Amino acid sequence: MHNFRKINNLTGWGVFLIAFVVYALTVEPTASFWDVGEFIAASYKLQVPHPPGAPFFLMVNRMFSLLAFGDVSKVAYWVNMSSVLCSAATVLFLFWTITLLARKAMGITSFQVTTGPLISLMGAGVVGALAYTFSDSFWFSAVEAEVYAMSSFFTAIVFWGIFKWELIEDEGAANRWLILIAYLIGLSIGVHLLNLVALPAIGLVYYFKKYKPTTWGVIAALVISGGIILTIMLGVIPGLPSMAGSFEIFFVNSLGLPFGSGITVFVLLLLGTLLYGLYYSVRKEKVLLNTALLSLTVILIGYASYTMVLVRSDFNPPINENDPSDILSFVSYLKREQYGDRPLLYGPTFTSELVDQERGDPLYRKGKDKYEIYDYKLTNIYDPKGNILLPRVFSRQDNHQQLYRQMLGMREGQKPNMSHNIQFLFSHQLGHMYFRYFLWNFVGRQSDMEGAGVLMPTDAFQKDLAWELKSNWGRNNFFMLPFLLGLVGFLFQYSRDRRGFWVVTLLFFLTGIALVLYLNSPPVEPRERDYIYVGSYYAFAIWIGMGVLALAELLGRFIRKPAPAAAVAAAVCLVVPGIMAQQGWDDHDRSNRYHSVDSAKNLLNSCAPNAILFTGGDNDTFPLWYVQEVEGFRTDVRVCNLSLLGTHWYIDQMKRPVYKSEALPISLDRESYYAGTNDQIPVMDEGKYPGGIRLDTYLKLVKANDPRIKVPYREEALTVLPSRRLVVPVDREKVLKMGIVKPELRDSISDRMEWDLTRGDLLKPDLMILDMIVSNNWERPIYFSSTLAPSSYLNLKEFMQVEGLVYRLLPVKVSGATQGYLNTGITYTNMMKNMFWREMDNPKVYYDENYRRFPINARLNFYRLADELLQSGKKDQAREVALHSLKVLPDAGVPYDEYTSNMISVLFRVGENEKAQEISQTMASRVDQNLDYYIRKEPGNAQEIQTNLYMLNQIVQANKEANTQLAAKFEQIFEKHYNSYASLYARGMSGG
Repeated sequence: MHNFRKINNLTGWGVFLIAFVVYALTVEPTASFWDVGEFIAASYKLQVPHPPGAPFFLMVNRMFSLLAFGDVSKVAYWVNMSSVLCSAATVLFLFWTITLLARKAMGITSFQVTTGPLISLMGAGVVGALAYTFSDSFWFSAVEAEVYAMSSFFTAIVFWGIFKWELIEDEGAANRWLILIAYLIGLSIGVHLLNLVALPAIGLVYYFKKYKPTTWGVIAALVISGGIILTIMLGVIPGLPSMAGSFEIFFVNSLGLPFGSGITVFVLLLLGTLLYGLYYSVRKEKVLLNTALLSLTVILIGYASYTMVLVRSDFNPPINENDPSDILSFVSYLKREQYGDRPLLYGPTFTSELVDQERGDPLYRKGKDKYEIYDYKLTNIYDPKGNILLPRVFSRQDNHQQLYRQMLGMREGQKPNMSHNIQFLFSHQLGHMYFRYFLWNFVGRQSDMEGAGVLMPTDAFQKDLAWELKSNWGRNNFFMLPFLLGLVGFLFQYSRDRRGFWVVTLLFFLTGIALVLYLNSPPVEPRERDYIYVGSYYAFAIWIGMGVLALAELLGRFIRKPAPAAAVAAAVCLVVPGIMAQQGWDDHDRSNRYHSVDSAKNLLNSCAPNAILFTGGDNDTFPLWYVQEVEGFRTDVRVCNLSLLGTHWYIDQMKRPVYKSEALPISLDRESYYAGTNDQIPVMDEGKYPGGIRLDTYLKLVKANDPRIKVPYREEALTVLPSRRLVVPVDREKVLKMGIVKPELRDSISDRMEWDLTRGDLLKPDLMILDMIVSNNWERPIYFSSTLAPSSYLNLKEFMQVEGLVYRLLPVKVSGATQGYLNTGITYTNMMKNMFWREMDNPKVYYDENYRRFPINARLNFYRLADELLQSGKKDQAREVALHSLKVLPDAGVPYDEYTSNMISVLFRVGENEKAQEISQTMASRVDQNLDYYIRKEPGNAQEIQTNLYMLNQIVQANKEANTQLAAKFEQIFEKHYNSYASLYARGMSGG
C-alpha cells in the first residue's frame, strides 16, 4: 500500500516543475504584439489600460517588474514570467483535479492505494496535465504578459477547490473552503471575468453533495448558479458603483453637499448592512446565511482591487484610458460602454432599418460644483419586422454586411432569414470560431497564418504541398491522438462517474459553446480568438487523463497484474503529450525574439525630434507605449493613436505635456470635442466655397458653434463641412527658414495647401488632425505611420515625405506621388543607421505571421530607397542599401516576400548579378510550388494566387531586363500558372 496524498503531492509538483521549465525556456524576452505592450507599460507604472481593466493583474505584475532591479530592458521579461508561473500553477491544479476525479471514477475512497491503481491515477494526472501544458492556445498565453494565463490559474484553483471541499465532511471546515473559493473569485474579477463562467459547474458539485439529485433539482442548481453569475456581473461589478453614482448625484445635485459625500454615505450603508447581516446570522445561528454573507464580503474584498483604477486615474498617468477618475466615468469603464453591445436573444439583423433613436438616461460629467448633464444615452430602434430569435447576423460595420452576404451566399438586397441566421451560427461562430480552434489544440493546425484550418492525420502524407505551408513552423500534426484519447476518457468517465462527468461537461460547455453564443462574433475579427476558449480545452484535458484509466482497464484484460498494465497504459499514453511537445516546440519558442519592440523603436527613430506621430491599431501603438513608458526610449515623440483620438478624455490627455513632449497643438475647446459633439461631420459641398474653405476659418466656426455650418438633424443641429476642398495658408518664408523641405522642392512651396477630401464625412479624429495641422503651423514635425488604413491619410499623401517607416506632412505637393515622395538623405540615415534588427538574421528564432508583417514593410522601404538612389545616379549607395537589407532581413530569418522580388531588379542594376540570380531561383522554385498547390487545391484563394503571380512576374521582368539565361525558364513557369489561373477564372465567370 502507498500513501496517495504524499505521492500525489510530489508528482503534482513534478509536473509543475516540467511546465515551469518548458514555459521559462520558451518565454518571450520582451513585449510581444497586441495587448502585451500596453499591459506591461501599465503594470510597470500602475497605469490604466483599456476597459474594463485588470487591476489585480497589474499590481501582481508590478511586483514582478521589481525583479528587474532597475534594468528597464528586463522589465518585460520578468512581467512575462508571471504568466509562466501562473500557467505552471494551472497545470499543477489540473493534475490534482484529474487525480481527484480519477479516484471517484475508480471508486477509490481510501488514501492508502495499491501499486496498480496508484500508477493509473498518477499516469492519468501526468498525461492530462502535460497534454494541456503543450496545447497550442494555452502554451501561447503562458509565455506572454496577457491576462489569460492568470485567469486560467484562477479557474483551475477554484475548480480544484470545489472538489477538495467535496471531500471534507466537517461542515465548519468545508465552509471555509467555500469562503476561500469566493475570495478567489473576487480576486479574479480584477484579472478577467472568464473565471465566473465556471460557477455553474461549481454549483453542481455543491448540489450533488448536499442534496439527493433529481432532474428538477439539477435545473434549480443551475438556475441559482446562473443567478449568482448575474448578481456578480450585473449587481456587484457595475451595479454597486452605479448605485454609488446615483447616491453621489443625489447628494451633490439635490442636497448641495460636496463631491464624494454620496459615495461616502453609500459605502457606510453597504458596510453597515453587511456587518449587521453577519451579526444577525451568527446570533441566530443561520449557517447558510452566514456563509453566503461571508462569501459576498470576501468577493467584495477581492473586487476592491478596482480601487487602484480610481486612485491611479486621479493622478492622470500617461496611459489613462477612459479617465475613470470619478464614480460616473468609472461605471462606464467597467461596463465597457465604448465597445457597444450586440443583441443576444432577440433583435435586428444587419439589414434591419433604423427607424428611430430613443433618448434614454442622462449622461453626467463633473462640473464646477455639481454634476452636469452633457448628453443622453441613445438607443437605436430598428424596424421590428426584421427582428429574429437569437440574432447572429447583426454587425453593421461598413465591410461586415458584404462579408455576411459572401459567407451565406446571399444576393445583394436579400434580407437574412432564420435559415441564414442558423447557418452563420453553425458554420462561422461554432465551426470557424470555436471547433476549428478546439481541433487546433487536439488534432493539428495547418499553419500559423490567419484563417488556417485543421491539419488531419492524412495530411501528413500529402504531396505537392505549397512551400509556404510545408516550411511553416506553425504546421503541427498531432495525428488526432489527443482528441481520440480525450474521447475515450469522455466515454470512460460517463460510464464510471456520472456526476463528475456532468460537472466536467458543464465546464466544457460553459467555457466553449456557451461563450460562443454570448460573444456573438461578427464575420471577421482583428486576430484569431482561440485563447478565449482555453477553459474548454482545460476540461477536455481532464478527459485525456481519464483516457489513461480506460486504456489501463483494457490492458488489464490481457496483462494479469494491475501494476504492469497501468504502467504500460501510462507509458503508451505519454506519447500523446510527447507528440504535442515535439510538434509545438518550434512555433511556441519565443526566446530571442525582439522585433515587436525593435519595430516600435524603428518607427520612433524614423521621426525627427519633438515629433507628433499618428498611429492606428494595437500593434502600431502598444509596442510604442511600452518602449516609451518602460525603456524611456524617444519620449520626445508624442504618439497619438487615431483609434482613441475620437474620445474627449484622450484629446484632454493629448493637450497635456508628457515626459519630453510638449502638449499637442489643439485649438478646439473641450465643448467642441466632448462625447456626443462633432463625432461625425458630413461633407455638404453646395458650391458656396468654389475655391475651398480655409481650415483656420472653419475651425473658428466649429469652436463658436456657428449656425452657418449647422443643419437641422432630428432634435438638434448637426455640424457640417460646407466644402470638399480644404485650404491651409502657408507662411512660405518661415518654412524656408526652417529648412524642413529638401532643396530640390523648395521652389514648389506655395503660400497655401489645397486638397480635396475623398470621403463623405469627417470623423472626430480627422477633425483633430486638421486642427493640429493648422495650429501647429509647421513648428513640430507631424508624421503618419506607414501602416495606417488609407482613409487615415485624409488624401494628403501627395504632401507627405517618406523618411524611413513614416510619412512626414510638409507644405509641398508632389503631384502623382500617391505613396508619398522620398527624402533619400533622411531615409538613408534612418534605415541604415538608426534602426534595430536584433535576431532577425537568426534562423533559429520563430516569427509568426504578425511578426513577419513588419519586416515586409521595412523591405518595401529599403526597395524604395535603393530604387530612388539608382534613379538619382547614386549606384554605390543603392548597392549598399540593397545588401544591407539582405543582411539585416535575410531569408533565413524572414522568408523572401513580394518586396524581395522587387529588389531583384535593383540587385541586377547595381551589379550584384550572382546574388540576384540566386534569389530569383530560390523564389521562383517556392512560388512554383505555391501556385501548383493553390491553383489545384484552393482556387478560391485569390489573394495567395495573385501575390505569388505578382512575385513571379517581378522575377521574370528583372531577369529579362538583365538578359539572363534563366529569364526564359522563369517566363515558362509564369505562363503555365497564369494560363491555369486564367482558365479557372474564366470557367468560374461562365458558371463552369
